Amino acid sequence: MTAEVISIPRAALHEQVAQRLRQMLVEGRIAPGAKLNERELSELLHVSRTPLREAIKMLAAEGLVELLPHRGAIAVSLGEADILNTFEVMAGLEGMTGELAAQRITPAELAEIQAMQFEMMATYTRRDLSGYYQLNARIHAAISAAAKNPVLSQVYQQVNARLQALRFRSNQDGEKWKRAVKEHEKMIEALAAHDGAAMRDVLQAHLRNKRDVVLEQLREEAKKQGAA
Repeated sequence: MTAEVISIPRAALHEQVAQRLRQMLVEGRIAPGAKLNERELSELLHVSRTPLREAIKMLAAEGLVELLPHRGAIAVSLGEADILNTFEVMAGLEGMTGELAAQRITPAELAEIQAMQFEMMATYTRRDLSGYYQLNARIHAAISAAAKNPVLSQVYQQVNARLQALRFRSNQDGEKWKRAVKEHEKMIEALAAHDGAAMRDVLQAHLRNKRDVVLEQLREEAKKQGAA
């Protein structure tokens, strides 16, 4: 497990640590199923174990890590059934969120999302997957906020946290990444047109395509491991 040395300000230290760990988990720098080594992470992030443990508890509450008796914290690894079930729920949440957002979004919120979309396209042009993914997550969060339903938003965040690493990996194939970009363009068009039905349909199709890519990757990895 390697990553650049990160200097973290003292303010809200455990939240800063949680953000760095979250990025490492999403981007696969901490592999699914791997143990979070407290000594190694403390040295990497230049923090003591107290804020590190608080950060790990936060990530456990989000579903990104699992706390096991006598084993410590393990990066969550989802099996095929878990992936199918989670994407099924997420597709419903995305569709409802998008439909409500298209109906309720304000001109200022739409302008902000369009600006982020422009930035995201620039990262895509540079093939900056990390930068692209961070903007992608911000766009989806802004769409969720535009739906103006705090109960839906809370459930959305909880379920989506389980899929972050898988959604990141799904764009590592060039053609599938290109398709995802096209789907995002359709989302922005549906939002601008305040077309709730179109927004629901494109978001649900987007999630189904993500699910299929993730399952394909999972099965390919299983084949390689079986052949090894």
